[in-house]
Amino acid sequence: MDFSDRLQNLPDQFFALLVAKTAKAVDEGRDVINFGQGNPDQPTPAHIVKAMQQAVADPQTHRYSPFRGLSSLRKAAADFYKKEYDVDIDPDLEVAILSGTKIGFIELPLALLNPGDSLLLPDPGYPDYLSAAPLADIEFDLMKLKQETGYLPDYNDVTAAARARAKLMYLNYPNNPTGATADIAFFDETIQFAKENGIGVVHDFAYGRIGFDGEKPVSFLQSKGAKDIGIEMYTLSKTYNMAGWRIGFAVGNAKMIEALNIVQDHLFAGIFPAVQLAAVEALNSSQQCVEELNALYEKRRQTLVDECRRIGWEFDAPKGSFFAWLPVPEGYTSVEFSDLLLDKVDIAVAPGSGFGPGGEGFVRVGLLVTEQRIAEAMQRIEKLELFTKK
Repeated sequence: MDFSDRLQNLPDQFFALLVAKTAKAVDEGRDVINFGQGNPDQPTPAHIVKAMQQAVADPQTHRYSPFRGLSSLRKAAADFYKKEYDVDIDPDLEVAILSGTKIGFIELPLALLNPGDSLLLPDPGYPDYLSAAPLADIEFDLMKLKQETGYLPDYNDVTAAARARAKLMYLNYPNNPTGATADIAFFDETIQFAKENGIGVVHDFAYGRIGFDGEKPVSFLQSKGAKDIGIEMYTLSKTYNMAGWRIGFAVGNAKMIEALNIVQDHLFAGIFPAVQLAAVEALNSSQQCVEELNALYEKRRQTLVDECRRIGWEFDAPKGSFFAWLPVPEGYTSVEFSDLLLDKVDIAVAPGSGFGPGGEGFVRVGLLVTEQRIAEAMQRIEKLELFTKK
């Protein structure tokens, strides 16, 4: 039996290939410093784990969850947005509970777009956004994110044809892979562009609580009129080190939220209630653990900046997320440089070309190892004599 056209048209799973290449080196007994992953290295906070343990022991959680999630979790999501961003959310009409937000990025085109319609996607951008196109039998157009514009799209560069085709646009700030952030002025501009062209906006706020230099990332929904045309995806994976728990939510425009919920009514039978109750605890309880985590990433960022500058590797320090976006040395492609680092000094990074054509010439480095390992990695790279010290 042949695979369907949809399956055959899917892009290679970038992260699976990256993990396999790194795992092979580790299996050979090599001491790999892994900057390529996006998997938080810290444990889930103890109070969240305890809430999960207590919930698992309750037989009531062993039953099916309501299709659209526990009302307590929808309310916790709404309360969280009011507390953190002063955004009013209706827990019954403007919240969709997701088994990780990645699912939502695939579901929305299935729910809202028809063959021939198009997604506007950032380039470089999170690779799994691309998977939505063949699965939903739609097209996509790329918006270049340029260093000189702070890795924000210039809507004047979007062609008339692309504007006419587009029905949805994905954005992501703080940004993966560049570490760039957006402000309210940019989101105001985005809303105007979307309304003028009849485009729905989906903002991926995965790194919404990771911001540096005293700047807390802003929510797209804080911009006036955002709920008229868009939604925001929020995952607990990064904020609370709950990547393996697979829990998140979408908030915003009621019609888009309903579309998500209808698709999920047909694809799933709810999320394990104990996981949802742990998520309630995470959102409702003290956020001290989040502040401590953010401080940890900021210390690691500074170590990376200092060590890279010491060996002559200059780059723009990330303003948010737990990633840094570093240029490759002259004479290398991003894949060639990534392979060189793994083969010669046992360091894994993510080649920028895996995030789209606009990522060529860069590598993504994750701040997901200790400061000591960051320093050690730069000492190894220094021996390759690829950079000129100032």
